[in-house]
Order: sequence, then C-alpha cells, then structure tokens
Amino acid sequence: MGNMRLLLSNDDGVDAPGLRALEDALSSLGRVTTVAPLTEQSAKSHALTFHEPLRALPRGERRFGVSGTPADCVYLALNTLLDARPDMVVSGINRGGNLGNDIHYSGTVAAAREACLAGISALSVSLHIEPTDVERHWATAAAIAVRVAEGLSEHPLPSRVHLNLNVPNRPLDDLLGLRAAPLGERHYAARVVERRDPRGHPYYWVGGEHQHFGKDANTDGVCVEQGWAVVTPICAYPTHYASMETLREWTDA
Repeated sequence: MGNMRLLLSNDDGVDAPGLRALEDALSSLGRVTTVAPLTEQSAKSHALTFHEPLRALPRGERRFGVSGTPADCVYLALNTLLDARPDMVVSGINRGGNLGNDIHYSGTVAAAREACLAGISALSVSLHIEPTDVERHWATAAAIAVRVAEGLSEHPLPSRVHLNLNVPNRPLDDLLGLRAAPLGERHYAARVVERRDPRGHPYYWVGGEHQHFGKDANTDGVCVEQGWAVVTPICAYPTHYASMETLREWTDA
C-alpha cells in the first residue's frame, strides 16, 4: 500500500483545508500529487474549459493549481502533468456533503468521475457540515478516506464505477461506523433572488438551502444524519437498461 501513486484534486481550491488534510493522511499510502483548481469551483459539475487557455501553476512539491474546473484538473494531470499513470484518484475533502442528487452538480464528484472514465480507481470525499457547526473535523473525514482508499485498492470495483464517500462532521470516536448505502433524495428550497445592477438591469442568484432528505432510512443522506460515514458506488455510464425493452417497443431498432 505504501507504494501507491495517488492523484488528488477537489473543487474548493488548491489551498482548501480539506485538501491539505487529505494530502497529509493519504501520504501514508504512497506518493501523492495534487492538481486542483486555483479558485473555488463548487457546483461546476463535469465542465471542461474549451474556450480559453488553462494555466497550471506550481504550488509546491508535486502540487499544481489550475485555472479551471475539477474535471480540467484531472484531465490535465492524466494527459500532461503526471509522469506516470496514478493507481487512484481521490477528490476532496469537500466542504459540505455531496449526497443524493448533489452528485450531478458536484465538481468534487466530477473529478472522481473523470478519472473513472479513464479507467482509474476513483473516490470522492465530502465532510457533511450542518449550518450550526462551528468546528470542522477534517481529520475524521481524512481517516475514513484512508480506510476506503485501502479497501478500494484491495477490492477493485468493476470498470466505470467509482466511490462517493460522505462523513459526518464529528470526532472520529463519535461515528457509528462506515456503511455502504445507495443514493437517496435531497430536497432544497427552490429559490431565485432577483436584484438590479447599477444600470437598472436585472440579475439573479439561484439556489436555496437544504430542507430535508428522502424518507428511505437506508439511503446516504439519512444515514449520514444518523452518524454513519457512508460510501456509495456510482456508475459513470448511467444508461437505464431496464427501460431498453420498453423503448424498443416503439422505436425502430
């Protein structure tokens, strides 16, 4: 395990404390290289930068800050910046959970997905923080990330499947443990704030606060609220094969 080649990224930026905690913890497993955005890129999903140049700036030994998205970072690392293909890509530790439908918006998850699409074992890691939380237990999430990375190395997933890990924001001894759980539902308030610029033209802020998770007690968000660290396998290719026969009944082939 100590000889692994690990690539780290995130969407909170190269100087984020969660990323530093992950670097420190995963260094026990092998050689760590970090390629992360220069600035926060939360909710950028799997966007790639096609219409402007990217810059990769050295930020220390085996550390780069990229003027782009998390997916850009992994793409550049795999195709230009690294001198060898990594054994695993780990993205995080995100400031806030990526639970349920969050994974469709998350840049943290997208960095892991980009690696997965390239055939590399991948893990995204998030610390689920409640609005009233004052302290950030990065060390807890980092410790669980090491355990999951070790498990993923010893028990590889099928091709094009990656892992999404969410950890409650509490001391390690206060966790109920680590469990596997499927994605559930996450409900946010539908909120658009309209304002006016100095010239009188309207502009908008979108996105409301978290309201509640779905009712299924066995899904990721509910389990995290109970105190479990939760790991979920995610398919990078989301075709719903159960619907294919129904579609064939009214399509041409």
